[in-house]
Amino acid sequence: MSILSVENMSHSFGERIIFSNVSFRLLKGEHIALVGANGEGKSTFMKIITNQLLPDEGNIDWNSKISIGYMDQHVDLKNGNTVATVLQGAFSNLFDIEKKITDLYNELSDMTEEESNKTLLKISTMQDVLDANNFYGIDSKIEATAAGLGIREFLDVDASNLSGGQRTKVLLAKLLLETPDVLLLDEPTNHLDEEHIEWLKNYLISYENAFILISHDTEFVNSVINVVYHLEHKKLTRYVGDYNHFLKLHDIKQEQLVIEYKEQQNEIAKLENFVRKNKARASTAKQAKSREKKLDKIERIEIKSEAIKPHFEFIKARRSDSVIFQAKNLVIGYHQPLSKSLNLKMQRDQKIALVGANGLGKSTLLKSLLGLLQPINGKINLGDYQEVGYFEQELAEDNTNIVLDDVWFKFPDSTQSEVRRNLAQCGLTRKHIESPFNRLSGGEQAKVRLCKLINKPTNILVLDEPTNHLDVYAKSELKRALKAYSGSIILVCHEPEFYKDIVTDVWNCEDWAI
Repeated sequence: MSILSVENMSHSFGERIIFSNVSFRLLKGEHIALVGANGEGKSTFMKIITNQLLPDEGNIDWNSKISIGYMDQHVDLKNGNTVATVLQGAFSNLFDIEKKITDLYNELSDMTEEESNKTLLKISTMQDVLDANNFYGIDSKIEATAAGLGIREFLDVDASNLSGGQRTKVLLAKLLLETPDVLLLDEPTNHLDEEHIEWLKNYLISYENAFILISHDTEFVNSVINVVYHLEHKKLTRYVGDYNHFLKLHDIKQEQLVIEYKEQQNEIAKLENFVRKNKARASTAKQAKSREKKLDKIERIEIKSEAIKPHFEFIKARRSDSVIFQAKNLVIGYHQPLSKSLNLKMQRDQKIALVGANGLGKSTLLKSLLGLLQPINGKINLGDYQEVGYFEQELAEDNTNIVLDDVWFKFPDSTQSEVRRNLAQCGLTRKHIESPFNRLSGGEQAKVRLCKLINKPTNILVLDEPTNHLDVYAKSELKRALKAYSGSIILVCHEPEFYKDIVTDVWNCEDWAI
């Protein structure tokens, strides 16, 4: 049964064409991954099928009998509502039925015997609905989901006081508890640590209903999906199978296309050569005309140029002192301590991954080391000759600067052509470079920020979730560049596949959490 049909859909932002005559279908029970490079339009596709954006052309048809679950980041988590209350909202229809049952019981005493019998029958029917939906197990279900996503300790916290990452996890938990006929998931593993990604992976593997997933975590994607839609060159192509199967089929398809293209070019060259030599001769003009008509009817195969792949090369500053930092009796946190008293030391050329569940203070530790946040207690001694490059996980401001101007401001001694070349090297096109920063996709924004980072001479890199939003190509290139980097690195990352070949040490923050 078709749940969603998209036919002949086209969409543009100004002169930039995102989709051209695209078709898509979602069938019952399908687990679909929507994949493609940064900026190809994956999140835009999600916004179009959820009516947040209107396509320029085409039809979007949902089956009217199915429920759709999409994580709306703009939902207002009202002051005074606990996280538990927000999550109970996933079962609002069942709580409404319970309230109706209570109201009907209160009205029974004023009814006649005939009215009472009818009302009791109605109550029995409604009670069957509650029992069939395990209404009295809702609290247990909420606790299990909250534990799986790492927010169990926040159930009694006012939802309006949550951080951005905590808020995202609460909205994801509510969406999963609703168990809609279709889940629409855009980068659901962002803000999740390894343990909770594993929980979500197992949840989606056993999810009986359909979902559409956008994620650049290829290991995660490969585990949970059975259909891939590849978005490339403004077109969507469907592949049945997991992500690894898609990669093999895509490579075979590209190789076959190149063979067919070369064969067609040879045929075209022969026909054109015959026409050119024989068109003017009366004896062969008819044959030449026939071949000319054949040329006109040939549907030309195009070899699309590949998306610009980024190249990251960090500029190395002079060597730092042998000690990067030494922390004595350090307690980190904001208003409340997040850690025990810590004695930590980092040496030059160490490459350290900070791992552990969210909320343990990984980002807080980085900000404390950088002097952006005062520790609650203790002292941090820094070595000399430090040139630090910092990649922050989340940017609070809505940056409306043109990308070219934004980067040029950071490097005023560079020429415009040099700034353009540096941005292009990071995989950004002219249209990206001349767009406002806030109009770029998350992955494109990350590439702009990486452009600023790699072109600043550094000997220490402090990276907080640098892979969030990066596509497969950019992530692979960043990994290569970090492995080649001769300075010191301390990074927060939830993807072992990314950091395990980079780092020399792994610090598990759970060892020092309160």
